[in-house]
Order: sequence, then C-alpha cells, then structure tokens
Amino acid sequence: MIRSADITDVPVIHAMIRELAEYEKAPHEARATEEQLREALFGERPAVFAHVAQTPDGEVVGFSVWFLSFSTWRGAHGIYLEDLYVRPGVRGGGYGKALLAELARTCVERGYERLEWSVLDWNVSAIDFYRSVGAVPMDEWTVNRLTDDALRKLGGAQ
Repeated sequence: MIRSADITDVPVIHAMIRELAEYEKAPHEARATEEQLREALFGERPAVFAHVAQTPDGEVVGFSVWFLSFSTWRGAHGIYLEDLYVRPGVRGGGYGKALLAELARTCVERGYERLEWSVLDWNVSAIDFYRSVGAVPMDEWTVNRLTDDALRKLGGAQ
C-alpha cells in the first residue's frame, strides 16, 4: 500500500535516508535531522512531500520524497523525485514501482508534464528498474551542484 506520509512517519523516513546514504557510499552527506524533515514536510509552508510504502501488516518499508519542478519549455509543473528507497529485504516486491506509479498518477491528475529524478551511474539495478517502467535516461545533461563553501562564496557570504 502507498499512502501520503504523515508526521508519525518522520523517524522511519529519517532512518531510511541514512540507509540510502550508506548504500550510496555517502553517509557523511546525509546531515538532515528529524526536526528538519518534520519542518520541511509538515511545517507551516511545506514545499517537500513524501509517500511511504507499507507491507500488508503496516510496516513502512520504502519512501519517496519529492517536490514540484517547472519546465519553461513546456510551461507546466512536474515532479522532481529527490529520493526513492525500498529496504533491501523487500525489493522486488513491487513497492518501488508502486511509489513511482503514485507519483505518475499525481502528475496525470494535476496536469504535470514531467516526472524526473537522478540515479547514480553505477547503480545498474536501479537503472534497469527505471528503464523497465519506461524511463528514458537524459545522458546529454550533466547535473551541477553548489554546496557548502562554494555556495557561500558565490552567494557572497565569504
């Protein structure tokens, strides 16, 4: 079952974010606290959203965290999927596909024209899974990112 996350899901989402960071070989990058997640997802003006995947007995075993994007070329919003994670012991059980399908359904219902995300180039199992649902890699695009000192320097804080 897929449902919108609620405030009681924050601790398990936080724990799974740590698991994902370990899997992606970057645990030092996952610095978000439960309080930050709670505020981002359920604060006064949330701009980030989450769904959780549950087993039939109610255990949360996966999540998606996403936010709205906008395409100037299409003139329409889309969803940017920041993270999709399913615990290893239940992978292959349809939870990842159900999470993606829920986001696709949201796009269709709201008139959004894109569902996009990034995947590490070494994560072959994820790439194969995404291709199996019809996702097309955007190989001609390179993701760029500013963080930490570089972000502060450009922003005039140093």
